[in-house]
Amino acid sequence: MSSVIEQIDRAIDMTAAIVKGIGPDQFGAGTPCPEWDVRTELNHLVGGMRIFAAELTGTEAGADHESDWLGTDPQGAFAVAADLDRAAWHRPGVLETSVRLGFGTVPGPMAALIHLTEVLVHGVDLALATRQEHLVDQRSCEELLAVMRGMDFDAFRRPGMFGPELPAPADATAHQRLLAFLGRAVTSEAAR
Repeated sequence: MSSVIEQIDRAIDMTAAIVKGIGPDQFGAGTPCPEWDVRTELNHLVGGMRIFAAELTGTEAGADHESDWLGTDPQGAFAVAADLDRAAWHRPGVLETSVRLGFGTVPGPMAALIHLTEVLVHGVDLALATRQEHLVDQRSCEELLAVMRGMDFDAFRRPGMFGPELPAPADATAHQRLLAFLGRAVTSEAAR
C-alpha cells in the first residue's frame, strides 16, 4: 500500500482531472452529498484544502470553510488550493505534527487520513455528478476502503459526516463499494 502522502497526491491528481472536466452547465447538478450541488461540494473541498494547508504551514487560511472560495473561476480556485495543499503535505516532518480541525486536534497521520478521505471521496462525488466516472482512481478507492474497514469507523457515522453503510451491487467497482461503505449513493443516476 502507498504512503498516505502518496495517496493524497494521487487523490489530488484524480480530483484535478475531474474538476478540469466540469462543464459550465454542470455546477448546479446534484451530487451524492445530500443538499449539495457540484458548486457547493467543490467549494467545500477547496475550502477544506486551503484550511488544511494553512494549519499545516502555520498560516491563516483567509476565510471560513464555507466562505465562497471559488469566485468566478472554480477550476482556477481548485488549482491554487491543490498546489498549496500538496506543498503543505510535503513539508518535512508533517506527519509528526498535530493538526487542529473543527472537532479537535488530531495527530498528523490521522489528519492525513481524514484529508485523504475528503479529497478522494469528494472527487468521486464530483465525478459521479458530472459523468466522469472513468477518471476515478479505483486503486486509491480500494486502498482507502481497506483502511476504513480496518478501523473503528462508527465514530464517523453521524449527521454531517457519514451515514450507515449501504449495500453495494455484486459487481460494484472500488469507488462504488467505498461510497456505499460511507453511506452514499453508488451511481451517477443517484446523484440526480
